[in-house]
Amino acid sequence: MASANKRPNILFICTDQQRGDSLNCTGASWAVTPNLDKLAGEGALFSHCYVQNPVCSPSRASLFTGKYVANHGLHANGVPLPARHKLFTRTLADAGYDCGMIGKQHLSPCDSWQTEPRFDDGYRVFHWAHGPNHRALENDYHAWLRKVHPDIYVKIFPDKGANENTAYSNKANTGTPIDHVKKEAHYSHWVAECAQDFIKQTRDQNEPFCLVANFFDPHHSFGAPQEFRDLIHLDAIPAPVTRDDELSNKPAEQTFYSETSYAGVAPGFQDYSDAQIREIRAQYWAMIALVDYEVGRILQALDETGQADDTLVIFTSDHGEMLGNHQQLLKGPQLYDDLTNVPLIMRWPNTIAAGQRIDQLVQWIDLPATFLDVAGCAAGQSVQGESLLPMLLPMRNQQQGQWRDWALSEYRDSGFTTDPQIMTTMLRHENWKLIIWHGSPATAGQRNGELYDLSSDPHELHNLFHEPSHATVRQRLKLKLLDVMAETEDRSFPQSRDW
Repeated sequence: MASANKRPNILFICTDQQRGDSLNCTGASWAVTPNLDKLAGEGALFSHCYVQNPVCSPSRASLFTGKYVANHGLHANGVPLPARHKLFTRTLADAGYDCGMIGKQHLSPCDSWQTEPRFDDGYRVFHWAHGPNHRALENDYHAWLRKVHPDIYVKIFPDKGANENTAYSNKANTGTPIDHVKKEAHYSHWVAECAQDFIKQTRDQNEPFCLVANFFDPHHSFGAPQEFRDLIHLDAIPAPVTRDDELSNKPAEQTFYSETSYAGVAPGFQDYSDAQIREIRAQYWAMIALVDYEVGRILQALDETGQADDTLVIFTSDHGEMLGNHQQLLKGPQLYDDLTNVPLIMRWPNTIAAGQRIDQLVQWIDLPATFLDVAGCAAGQSVQGESLLPMLLPMRNQQQGQWRDWALSEYRDSGFTTDPQIMTTMLRHENWKLIIWHGSPATAGQRNGELYDLSSDPHELHNLFHEPSHATVRQRLKLKLLDVMAETEDRSFPQSRDW
């Protein structure tokens, strides 16, 4: 039983580049995810959780600040988060939470030998490692690997050469050497080891903790230890979702992203054979099976220390992966559900009723508002999301007002830059999705759009944007988008006088 009057611990488990439909409990019957499926059965599973950007840094900045991309300023990978923002972990630390971070943070540029600069983040424990191939001297995973598995470290990283391994990982289609090491030496295992150590630490029982455990998988390059690849049956995985000539009536930039990924930095879908794409997809689910195994070990630590009932566990991801769907790989300006819809599971025993499936449209910026609500902290006007507790707790649900019927995602030249730059905006409203590919004056690109009726076309195969029969709904959604963008402006600065 949860302790009376005790603020719960918060265990936030985040993967990188994991699609919302990638778990067995979210429709992937071939997925090997028993621990995450069990977690969903013991809590609430959200079927429509949207991130605010389909790329790592901007999405994570929305999580930690509780702001939409247009307001927090970290619009692209490689842009540092402005220091004026207060992270939710700092607020929790100020309120007496013992805060820790493990793995990838990515709120600052990470393409050098330097560690990621820290903000006033509130973390007492900070085990940083941007990724398994990142050669920063402060990469804590590498320090652990050198100590615990020195033979593996020396074999894979024999010298102090340039940070070529990170670039290599963008090009490798079935993993780099560090991806295929035995599970006991894998980055995901290191995350779980650090998380277990943090959970098992002796601390004041009146002092709750907030632990952010960031996995790098199932981010490319696509590779996993062989024992997890052996769990995945290649023939059970369906072919990528597409249709003949699908891209012919979609923005031309999608054809470009089919020919090459990351604006030319990485191979595109068309560079691979059908067999290679099938193996990429199999390796992707092998990586997810590994994450599931390690998540199970983290949850076991909660059970062993008697803290499970006092802990809100959240499992989610920062964005998705195209994975060959729509004849594209990796991520970019495309705002399909493949990239914008992510898994979200929340478990809080004896508080959140087990077995719930929540179909409302929720967003990543709702998570910090939820954490602060759970901790009894005032979110403040600067946090733009809404706490999810009212829709989860029966007593609170009776007091809940009408929940928003839309979700917003924005790409602002957020990944590898193109010429002309690409900017896209997605509005999900009810069963419709509108995507605007911006033109002048925002960019020198061609203005275009996508419109999908998700009730009849859930896989977003048929673009209705230019169909005369859908002109009325297209115009209605454009006006709705204008209203949403006005609603999401940052008006958190208080008015101190009448004029």
